[in-house]
Amino acid sequence: KELGADVAIDYTKQKFEDIAKDVDVVLDSIGKDTLARSYGVVKKGGIIVSLVARLDQSELEKRGIRGTALSVEPHSEELAKIGELIDEKRIKVIVSQTFPLSEAMKAQEQVATGHTRGKIVLKVADEPK
Repeated sequence: KELGADVAIDYTKQKFEDIAKDVDVVLDSIGKDTLARSYGVVKKGGIIVSLVARLDQSELEKRGIRGTALSVEPHSEELAKIGELIDEKRIKVIVSQTFPLSEAMKAQEQVATGHTRGKIVLKVADEPK
């Protein structure tokens, strides 16, 4: 909720499909079973945007919803603008943990658990003094 959500769902205690109904948009960053369960919460005319998986066209058509896959390529000017927005505190970034580069494997293992709130950061070098 601190990021502006109307409803917060603790996925470890609740199934999102038991709470969310007739939503306009689902942004899927997990895929697999989570994506499969997402079709049922989007209202007719709504859309599913997947960052990680191919959408089931027959499921979209059956439910009268749209879908698209989205891939993002870095763009230096846009990244600079995002950096400015973060510096101005207009975008809030939640950092869960920071690891030194030497512990990259440990950081990846943490990400793989799927139970991380916020971003995992690898510290490549100390900031110049």
